[in-house]
Amino acid sequence: MTSEVPAGLRKWFVAHFVADVAVGVPLFIAPRLLLGWFGWTEVDPAMSRVVAAALLGIGVQSLLARGESREVFRAMLTLKVIWSTAAIAGIALSLLQGAPPMAAVFLGVFVVFSAVWWRYRLALA
Repeated sequence: MTSEVPAGLRKWFVAHFVADVAVGVPLFIAPRLLLGWFGWTEVDPAMSRVVAAALLGIGVQSLLARGESREVFRAMLTLKVIWSTAAIAGIALSLLQGAPPMAAVFLGVFVVFSAVWWRYRLALA
């Protein structure tokens, strides 16, 4: 059954783990320092750590699920589609309200991952 999941999707899950952990760990440990480097002057460490926890949870589960069945991938892709689409809307709204320019880079990253998740989710329908 695992052969029904495209090898490329499995690789994307690993890449997603790497990206989420690379951002999630420093955001969890030192949110003010990390976000300050990116231009944020007002940082709520509690909410930043909630975002970090979401990144870490989704990222680590992506790594753990990389060898699972088509059904598990469909469920994970649904979660990733919802998360990334909501993040895109939230970041775009924040940019309209004056978020630092670096938010546009984060928006771009979410757009790329969201496009991948949507593509595979529709393919595995």
